[in-house]
Amino acid sequence: MLKKFKQIVIFVLIPIISFSQIDETDPPDYIKTINFKSNTPETQLPILKLGEYVVMEFDALNGDEEDYYYKIEHFNYDWTPSVLIKSEYLDGFDNQRIRDYENSFNTYQIYSHYKLTIPNQFTKGLRVSGNYMISIFNDDNELVFSRKFMIYEDKVNVGVAIKRARDVKYVEEKQRVEIVVASNNILINNPMQTINTVIIQNNNLKTSISNIKPQYTIGNQLIYKYDSETSFWGGNEYYYFENKDIRAANTGIQYIDLQDLYNNYLYTNIGRASSPYTYNPDINGNYVILNIDAEDPSIEADYVWIHFSLKSIEALKDKNIHVYGNFNNYSLDHSNLMQFDEAKNIYYCSLLLKQGFYNYKYVILSPDNTIDEGFIDGNFYQTENNYKVLIYYRNLGERFDKIIGVGEGNSVNISN
Repeated sequence: MLKKFKQIVIFVLIPIISFSQIDETDPPDYIKTINFKSNTPETQLPILKLGEYVVMEFDALNGDEEDYYYKIEHFNYDWTPSVLIKSEYLDGFDNQRIRDYENSFNTYQIYSHYKLTIPNQFTKGLRVSGNYMISIFNDDNELVFSRKFMIYEDKVNVGVAIKRARDVKYVEEKQRVEIVVASNNILINNPMQTINTVIIQNNNLKTSISNIKPQYTIGNQLIYKYDSETSFWGGNEYYYFENKDIRAANTGIQYIDLQDLYNNYLYTNIGRASSPYTYNPDINGNYVILNIDAEDPSIEADYVWIHFSLKSIEALKDKNIHVYGNFNNYSLDHSNLMQFDEAKNIYYCSLLLKQGFYNYKYVILSPDNTIDEGFIDGNFYQTENNYKVLIYYRNLGERFDKIIGVGEGNSVNISN
């Protein structure tokens, strides 16, 4: 009897243990400029209303015109796989070849531009809201890369206000997010257990705050007025450059030269942590593909070697410094790790990027894999940051987490 009980326990525990959080897979070097488009011109984190179309684009620089296939999976709020079978969240079929692609035109760098639109003739649409992952495979069924996106239903109103930190220690450096959720259209049962909230700063999922519960309720409103639990470091405004005219030095570019491809050398940046805050308009880490001479930048914009440089100071010695932004999905790897040039006393890094307007930032990666965005450029409560709030709801007895509302706020009008 005891042996049979142990077998039952093991059988029950196995699926629980195997449901671990799934992260995105970064692409190989020959896959570039992965972005989503919908009703917004920005290439940002895709948070789409249920029923809206979504377009995912990417470039393959190997010139082989390979076939790529896509698969779509549904996830819980914490990015563990949901228990839904495919027919419950997908209308139609996935694992289909991406048929819409074009080769680059009049560019030094040859590439193929792939475009996947959902709905399409095979994938009619997505049936439910929640977290999704789209994965791209090659002919050998090998995973090339994957990207997260979210589908929401507009069932609750989400008010977002950005405040200064209450803790005097961080009042000059942090921004606090206050949230009010008004559930006029649905009855939310036991919100302390059924509601989960995620707050995202500047479309960067890697620094998001999750698993936030309502602090208390008033009538049909859920109130979040935490201090440290919903506080983010203010950071500083992003650096930026523009190279929509490939033959001329534009904003942020010191000089150019042409070898096999064009090379753009950016002005050397100087850390701003010890300087007073200065407002410097940016697009909060995003980027836009542009080409001043092109009718269709998706296939006529060229690829350019962008040379980043950061002046060294003693405090940066032996630090792992990376340059990142939405252009590389805020990933930290060997490709964007900066090297030290002792003769010039600068850190430098070169990345192959498509023409356009780009925001970027220098960050420190600590040995424990934590990211310090303020070490080089400081943290200021005045910094203009964008915040998105996702409200997840799983009613008692339901089998998956819906996103029932999305709110957005900006710190440009931050208050005490």
